[in-house]
This record gives sequence, structure tokens and C-alpha cells, in this order.
Amino acid sequence: MFTDTHTHTYLADFAADRDDAIKRALEKNVKRLFLPNIDTGTFKPMIDLCESYPDVCFPMAGLHPCSVASDSSKQITVLKDWLSKRKFYAIGEIGIDLYHDVTFATQQKDVFREQVRLANEMNLPVVIHCRNSFNEVMEIVTEEKPRGIFHCFTGTEADAQRIMELKTFKIGIGGMVTYKNSILPQVLLDVPLSFIVLETDSPYLSPVPYRGKRNESSYIPIIAEKLADIYRVPVEQLAEQTTENSFEIFGI
Repeated sequence: MFTDTHTHTYLADFAADRDDAIKRALEKNVKRLFLPNIDTGTFKPMIDLCESYPDVCFPMAGLHPCSVASDSSKQITVLKDWLSKRKFYAIGEIGIDLYHDVTFATQQKDVFREQVRLANEMNLPVVIHCRNSFNEVMEIVTEEKPRGIFHCFTGTEADAQRIMELKTFKIGIGGMVTYKNSILPQVLLDVPLSFIVLETDSPYLSPVPYRGKRNESSYIPIIAEKLADIYRVPVEQLAEQTTENSFEIFGI
């Protein structure tokens, strides 16, 4: 059994074939899909999908760093209101993104720290979006000591080592591990499989041979096969270990 620890299957990209996409995933033995929230506008479609597939889709609650603006207090209020209404399995996706725009860099750091503290108060893991901001994220994580997943990891051996030294985080690996110029196959040689979880980040970042097209959870086995080759283990063993790792984080 495979687990997709990060998929946005509720987005409009799946409007025409959402049920079929989930069916394709299930047919590929991708049995659990964890859905990260983006902002206040995505809560309802995400929750609707989870209610349609309660044994397959599991929601997170969070404010994405790219949705942080000068005053995000209203969005945080909505986030807390949702958290009071139903069960969520993580606070995510949250983090710091300094790739496209640094206008709200200070606000991103403040909102990230606030959400990490919220996760700790609720005994929930965090799912971290970290782009051009590894040192900034690590500073807060080291101080606040949450547990969770570094989503969409593309860092160096040194970055991976720092994450592993935290002892409370897994490393999310997706389609980019299949890309020709990816450094991940080399980096992962020094990362034990016990630290790895699988993800798609669909509809984004499709693995080869679907690069450039919409991603979906049924492509998880492609990522798994590449990782099985890197770790030199049967894909069945990799599926079992990575699903066990996801259970350690999410409790499902």
C-alpha cells in the first residue's frame, strides 16, 4: 500500500475528472491521500472531498506562505475556527517562500511561527513548504521543536543531515527525484529510508514521463520505483516502509 502525503486533489485542476483520478490512485494501491490546505478559500472544497472519501482523503489546516500578506490575522482566525469544528491531521501546508517575492518575508516568518506554535498546542504535526528559505525555516523549527514533514525536499546532503538531526521530521520526496538533473538520487544515498515519505504535490511537479502535465496521486508508484532503485530494495518494501513512516507522522 502506498500513501500520498501531499496532494491538492481538491483544486479546480481536477474538476473534470476528480473521482476518476481518485479511482486511478486506488487502482494503483495508493490508498491514503493527505490534503494540505492553501488559504481560507480552499477549506470548503478540501473538506467536501474528504467527506466524499472519508477513508481515503485526510485534511490538513494551514495558511500557505504565498498566501500571507501584510495582515493575515483574519485568515488565521478562520483557520482556528475550522480547527474547532472537525478533526485535521496536520497544520499545513505552512512555511516560508522567498523565491518569487520577499515583500512579506517578515510576515511569513511571523505567521509560520504562529502556526507551528498552534500545532504544538494541538499536538499535531506540521507540513512545511520551504523555498529559498531553509535557514529561516530551520531557525524557527529548532526553536519551537515541532514534528512533521519537510515537503518537496530538494536540498543538499547538509540540508538533509540538519533535518535528520531534528529526529522529529520526515522528508517528502516527489516527482523531482525522477528528473534528469536532480541531485536527489545522490543526496538520498546518505538518508536512511526510515526518514522518507512519498508525495506528489499534485497537480504540480509530475514525475517523468508525465513532466509538464498535470500530476495526480496515481503516479506515486513511479516515484516509488525510482526510490526503490536508489535504495536497492523491492518496491513493495519501499511502499511498506514509507507508509509506516507516514503513520508515524499522521497516526493513520
